[in-house]
Amino acid sequence: MTTERPAPNSEMIEYWNSAGGERFVQNQERLDAQIGPFGRVAIERGRIAAGERVLDVGCGCGDTTLQIAERVGDSGQVAGVDVSEPMLAVARRRAEAAGVGNVRFERADAQTAPLPARGFDCVYSRFGVMFFEDPVAAFANLHRALVPGGRLAFACWQPLPRNPWMLVPAMAAAKVLPMPAPPEPGAPGPFAFGDDARVRDILSRAGFEGISIEAYESSMRLGGSGDVDSAVEIILEIGPIARALSEADASLRPAAADAVREAIAPFATERGVELGASTWLVTARRP
Repeated sequence: MTTERPAPNSEMIEYWNSAGGERFVQNQERLDAQIGPFGRVAIERGRIAAGERVLDVGCGCGDTTLQIAERVGDSGQVAGVDVSEPMLAVARRRAEAAGVGNVRFERADAQTAPLPARGFDCVYSRFGVMFFEDPVAAFANLHRALVPGGRLAFACWQPLPRNPWMLVPAMAAAKVLPMPAPPEPGAPGPFAFGDDARVRDILSRAGFEGISIEAYESSMRLGGSGDVDSAVEIILEIGPIARALSEADASLRPAAADAVREAIAPFATERGVELGASTWLVTARRP
């Protein structure tokens, strides 16, 4: 008797179509403001130009897709793909409200989706490529979707210890809240691509050349802007602390909020709560 193997990325797909996706939708504007600056730098590294066809992987609520659509103009096309239907629904509404006609959104897993061969000049992603169960297979699929000479550009996180924006509140919450065990190195998740040598190996095995991995460090404004209480709110809604709270006794939430508030309060500025953030800006090309 054989046991049927779960579909690739099934755990992530379930998460982003349930609590994870819904929480992201509820906080979409603040999250776009929070991580938007990093995505814009990655767009620049991709050298996206008018008239090009671009695939936005893990497009979420469509923020980067709409930015790219403006960049490629009416003569270009942008396809946004994501596994989360709640987020895609928001993306479609945003595009319709803005009257943007050169975009389309599709629910698809970029690891396995039958993407059009040689259908794109550039594949782009803002923090959307670290969740693949088999990253080599995923990037090989994306490689096939590029024209010869086509470009890959994405932003991903450096290791957690180099990202105080998440480390500081997580360590504070861990004092009062049972936190999940750290994932195995390279396991799907926000910091799966923290090892730049591993990223280079994945892309090389997938067929890419001209691989460049640039460290980009800046401050992150938690929640985009706002006071400490606003930052605490989004920390408790999105990410590992939110997951821990969903599995913990509800009575622990006030203590977790207090611990996080105390930890991030020293980082409050006139612009908002700012902590350090370290990313990799990755570019490559199909030969």
